[in-house]
Amino acid sequence: MDIRIASQIARTHLLAKKRQTLVAMLGVTFGIAMFITMISFMQGVNQFLEDSALDASPHIRMYNEVNTQRPSLIQQLKPGQFNVVYHQKPKDEQARIKNGITIAERVEKEAGVLGVSPQVATQAFYNNGPIQLSGTISGVDIERENRLYKLTTRLKSGTINNLKTNPDGLIMGVVLARKLNVQLGDKVSVTTPVGGTRILRVVGTFGFGVGTVDNTKSYANLSTVQEMLQKDPSYITDIHVKMNDPLQALPFGKRLRAMYGYYTEDWATANTAILAGEKIRNVMTFVVSMTLLVVAGFGIYNIMNMTVINKIKDIAILKATGFDGKDIVAIFLLQAVFIGLTGGLLGLFIGFGLSYMLSITPFDAGDFLSIKTFPVIFDGKYYVMGILFGVITTVLAGFFPSRKAAQVDPVSILRG
Repeated sequence: MDIRIASQIARTHLLAKKRQTLVAMLGVTFGIAMFITMISFMQGVNQFLEDSALDASPHIRMYNEVNTQRPSLIQQLKPGQFNVVYHQKPKDEQARIKNGITIAERVEKEAGVLGVSPQVATQAFYNNGPIQLSGTISGVDIERENRLYKLTTRLKSGTINNLKTNPDGLIMGVVLARKLNVQLGDKVSVTTPVGGTRILRVVGTFGFGVGTVDNTKSYANLSTVQEMLQKDPSYITDIHVKMNDPLQALPFGKRLRAMYGYYTEDWATANTAILAGEKIRNVMTFVVSMTLLVVAGFGIYNIMNMTVINKIKDIAILKATGFDGKDIVAIFLLQAVFIGLTGGLLGLFIGFGLSYMLSITPFDAGDFLSIKTFPVIFDGKYYVMGILFGVITTVLAGFFPSRKAAQVDPVSILRG
């Protein structure tokens, strides 16, 4: 059959029932529009959370894990026997990494390493008059730390040079500073667990946009924290490593542990909850998005099925005048393709518009996340997926009723 004749008949059917055609198109349109909006938003949330976690934490953290579980002397002398020990005192172990500076220099020379920051991290109490808050303080080489975490882009006030030139300087998390009611130039009394107290001056504030960091953490010079803990200049508790490729951190961390014997924690292990939440959100997004498209497909199927029933006499006449089953299928498939393409393209435009409006909508996440608008990813593959699924769904929805129509006996229909 000439495709022009089939297209003319298909167009006549579509225009004869304009309301049905419009409803079918809108079913595809809103199904794809909601699919585009939802998947763009959910993937944007996932990407934002993953980037926040990676920006605020090292790809690999090397440290000496203090383990209070140790065998008693009698268990060492008589292993495998029934030994009872009461109230064993834990061993006085330090979190120190021996030769930490040397290890950091060696690791920094490894291929694929972006930067290494040896540091001293400890719990601390921040005091400003009657206000006392607990948190952490990290003694660092601020230049090394800046290379790893791009602190210059995170600073809300002050500069990293202020810390380099001030031995009693402190760069504080912006939320912690606000809770202590201190500003640039104010002094804060900092107390360590070993009883060391020192008056430090706030020379800057930073914000990573992660509540667990901005609420508790501060940076000081490496020598300052070592003195507060009454330790020598070689005392190091943590080595932070950033890789050029975060995925290489997983095998590289295992290799570092085997080489130096210290515990290593990669970013995937440290952010297990975030990564698990990402998988759950991906599954949820996929299920809801597919449900929207499938529901739209069933709506189109019902409309196409009603169209076949309403056009049953027309189909009988076509078959009586020489059209065979394949011709009938072609006519209804052309209608389905038109509905799918038109509704799908319109759905892409609406989906893009909704996504764009969402991306510029102000969003106040408080102190937990540093974000001004809703995170949205504009990825072309989502739009390709949407239009392909919309067209395939409508073609299938048009194929099954048309195949049924192709089996119509024209004689029985025309006789009534």
